[in-house]
Amino acid sequence: MDQVFGLHAVESLLRFRSQHIRQLYSLSNRHDKRMQHVLDLAKQAGVHSLSVPRTELDRLAGSSKHQGILAQGDFQLALNENDLFEALKPLDHPPFLLVLDGVEDPRNLGACMRVADGAGVDAVIVPKHRGCEATETVRKVAAGAFDSVPLIQVSNLARVIKQLKQDGIWFVGAADEADQTLYDVDYTGSLAIVVGNEGDGMRRLTKEHCDHLVSIPMKGYVSSLNVSVATGVMLYEALRQRGVKS
Repeated sequence: MDQVFGLHAVESLLRFRSQHIRQLYSLSNRHDKRMQHVLDLAKQAGVHSLSVPRTELDRLAGSSKHQGILAQGDFQLALNENDLFEALKPLDHPPFLLVLDGVEDPRNLGACMRVADGAGVDAVIVPKHRGCEATETVRKVAAGAFDSVPLIQVSNLARVIKQLKQDGIWFVGAADEADQTLYDVDYTGSLAIVVGNEGDGMRRLTKEHCDHLVSIPMKGYVSSLNVSVATGVMLYEALRQRGVKS
């Protein structure tokens, strides 16, 4: 059985995957507004919550900081490519995707998930056999984004990109050697932003499938940005062009 802990992560779980929660534990002597908000969400979703003393919650959470709340259930951390195409069917707007080609650090993956949620990305796609696994560390750093943005692990990234391109999605990849900058491209239609791993960037085949390669201007001493920062820069330029809606 999987466990999710922390107010933000459990709140997102209740909003998007409440049907997978088997049991919710809350700290018996915590009665502030933030906790009550989460418990109200649980009640609305029909999730039973059990009030327990700190010693019991500490035992269940182990060394993790639970913030007084912990959910147990069957939480699939990553979906597959079949889930991707199902997730795109009901969209009432042009798809907005993020492809991470081999991000290796779980904290970077979690940070990328968090910025993807903030920018309104519909799904994050990663290769199944290249990069870090979807772990609880990733979920914790993502601060709830794991439960609001589908993480899709695919066996063959190049094949999935080709299928998505056939459906009219354009791919814009971040590459240091690109002749044009991220500000020179139109991001307003069906779109996937592609970012490579922390050291080598995108693989050759992934680059070849991109419709545009763009660079992020660097005016200082360092030659590149952290992958999660670069992802944020790319996504928010796309969001700016696509129109920021509250």
